Amino acid sequence: DGSMVLTPNENGGKNIITKANYTNFILSLEWKISEGGNSGVFWSVFEDKKHPEPYQTGPEIQVIDNERHPDAKVRGKLHQAGALFDMVEPSHDVAKPAGEWNHIKIMVYKGTVVHWMNGENVLEYHLWTDDWKNMVLNSKFKDYPDFVDPAAEGHIGLQDHGDDVWFRNIKIREL
Repeated sequence: DGSMVLTPNENGGKNIITKANYTNFILSLEWKISEGGNSGVFWSVFEDKKHPEPYQTGPEIQVIDNERHPDAKVRGKLHQAGALFDMVEPSHDVAKPAGEWNHIKIMVYKGTVVHWMNGENVLEYHLWTDDWKNMVLNSKFKDYPDFVDPAAEGHIGLQDHGDDVWFRNIKIREL
């Protein structure tokens, strides 16, 4: 049905990132996760041998089965669908269950980042501020200096976290 599907295999962890870099943009896409599945969408990712994984440089909007994946119950709602993973909870849960399509939109503009899910604004945060640095220092990313001070420009990525996940209608508009 026009989807890009990431499926688990013995090699695992084959993330996909854009060839182009983006600075100010709106990313819109639909995702569907398998039962008990976990994945994510990254932005501001840069590749470097010292950073073999996108999560070491790029913030992630969480893609997960809120009902069945154990990570969705960790640290309040910081790991639930629509969250800025491990840092900002969605204001409310509008995620559809595993096997159903969800729509996310992420706007990154001059340091302001807004997440929408299924048509509803679920969170907003601001990069390069004291609040941002405090959020990072209270997260699993505190030991990644290039995450503490994220790049203004980077790739957008889709995570292969070892579970079936589908993406479609991927659109990026530069601002």
